[in-house]
Amino acid sequence: MKIGIFQFPGSSNITENYKHIVRAVTEAAKNKVRLLVFQECAVCGYPPVETPEIKNIDFELLNSVIKEIQLLAKENDMYIALGTIRKELSKYYNSLLLINSDGDIIGDYDKRILWGWDLDNFTKGNKQGVYQIDDIKVGFRICYEVKFPESFRELFKSGVELCFVSFCDVLENDSIERYNIIKSALVTRALENTMNVISVNSISKYQTAPTTVIDFNGIIIDEAPRNQEYLMVYDYKSPIINFKTKGQIQNSLELLGIAREI
Repeated sequence: MKIGIFQFPGSSNITENYKHIVRAVTEAAKNKVRLLVFQECAVCGYPPVETPEIKNIDFELLNSVIKEIQLLAKENDMYIALGTIRKELSKYYNSLLLINSDGDIIGDYDKRILWGWDLDNFTKGNKQGVYQIDDIKVGFRICYEVKFPESFRELFKSGVELCFVSFCDVLENDSIERYNIIKSALVTRALENTMNVISVNSISKYQTAPTTVIDFNGIIIDEAPRNQEYLMVYDYKSPIINFKTKGQIQNSLELLGIAREI
């Protein structure tokens, strides 16, 4: 399955964000991408870093733009994982919408581990974030959740082989130390769960988390240039389970008390 991961400078300007997204879809379609993944809150900006007040978001405009993106998915026979904010009555959710190649929203994974600004703005989600795309089981996580092994262990238990992490982890001043710490966390999540992990981050300020592809052995396959609008395309193939890999998976299952054929 060809996967596209697109980083761009998210902002409070929904119309401008949409222009970036259209460019990404157009370029991804030329590369025959099947699944295109965007950063956290890509359509509307992450509050308060990229958009000052959640209550000032024009949800009528936001929802109309999402409908246009659904049409783009259908026109290009593409799945799109789209970072946005979902509003239900008086509650707001930091969400990743999964749009299928028919243009239908088939899932919304709402961020479940909240702290700081998230607690100021969002309600905690309760969905697992596991979906089937073609013959591949995929999982989604959002930003801060990368720090919690338990969140990724859930995906392992569900048999996920490919996980996406959408970030808006940026700072006014550069911090390569933070960038490397988060990259190390992503490598660890991949290695400990024998699962490919792909991340995407905003570039609205200095990136302090990478846009990268990490294989199930914890090896970095590709990494986007920092702080630069960029579409990374990765041709994903399900891993061949060799003797070493089978041992790691089998022992993990036994430690978790799970009986499953490998």
